[in-house]
Amino acid sequence: MVELYNSGKSLAELNSEYAVSKSTITGWVKKNKPVSVDKNTTITAVEHKNLLKKNAKLEEEIEIFKKGYGHIRKEVTTIFEFITNNKKYHDIKLMCKVLKVARSSYYKYLNKKPSDRELENKNIEKEIINIHKESKNRYGAPKINESLKALGIIISLKRTQRLMKKLGIKSIIIKKFRPASSKRKIVEKENLLKRDFETATINEKWVTDITYIHTIKDGWCYLASVMDLYSKKIIGHAMSKTIDTPLALRAVKNAVQLQKPSTPLILHSDLGCQYTSSAFKQYIDSTKLITHSFSAKGCPYDNACIESFHASLKKEEVHLVKYFDFDTARLSIFEYIEAWYNRKRIHSSIGYISPQNCEDLARKIA
Repeated sequence: MVELYNSGKSLAELNSEYAVSKSTITGWVKKNKPVSVDKNTTITAVEHKNLLKKNAKLEEEIEIFKKGYGHIRKEVTTIFEFITNNKKYHDIKLMCKVLKVARSSYYKYLNKKPSDRELENKNIEKEIINIHKESKNRYGAPKINESLKALGIIISLKRTQRLMKKLGIKSIIIKKFRPASSKRKIVEKENLLKRDFETATINEKWVTDITYIHTIKDGWCYLASVMDLYSKKIIGHAMSKTIDTPLALRAVKNAVQLQKPSTPLILHSDLGCQYTSSAFKQYIDSTKLITHSFSAKGCPYDNACIESFHASLKKEEVHLVKYFDFDTARLSIFEYIEAWYNRKRIHSSIGYISPQNCEDLARKIA
């Protein structure tokens, strides 16, 4: 019809002969009117429209390819997940074509029932989330794996790690604060412990140390702790705004009062002035049971166990919050030690049980 019009026939003639309205014929003529693109090329309006549609489709295919590039290199189920997540933005047929997967396979994947393994993983993931939440995000894969075993879920550590990675959870890791070194002249004293941390039962070897805790209002505060090397329990602790001998003494006295030792034991500390003072020595001698042992100068490994506890305290509690004042910090530290660390937190060195549980078992045997 357009060719007849272009050859010279009028709209009236074409209307009369073919019973097509003049407006329709005019529309066809306009759509097919050649437009010059360059010196030797012409294109019609219809061809131009088709090119625009084709170009838009190619742009969409490129967008799909860019979005799905990371999934193409993975297993096919990951590609199917990508298609499902993007079906409101792109046509499924087009995505399957671009990502080179069969539509039938995709629809089969959608209707696939989860395997026994997948259902089992779902249940384990719920338990992992509960354990991690109960530990206030403190547990890593080894402790979560042991906690699962306690619930009767026996799986490998690697599987636990894979499921944790999938869930995006991990243990809290915060850089440890290191106080400035002192230039005070240190006098060597006898080291009875000599890094021998092995014990047969509770109340044989205790270790003690002081660490720093910052507050907004009161600045630096100090925590003195005493640990029983057999159970890893914190048997005595005290906090103060000043780092002095009374602080160190309060922690040890609390340990003596709680444990009520009846046989000789070793108390090991570093060479800090709080522990080498005459007042501290006087109290130790008055007990008739405690023999004081000291770390070598500049050697933190002699007191590694209590150092490790303070590192865990910082990583799992102190560095996660900003304490307003001394009282706020003291309450939080008390709760961490007594409610969490001693009674709930499991330790690999004592067979993945809590310190309190370990002590209770030791007392039953005795």
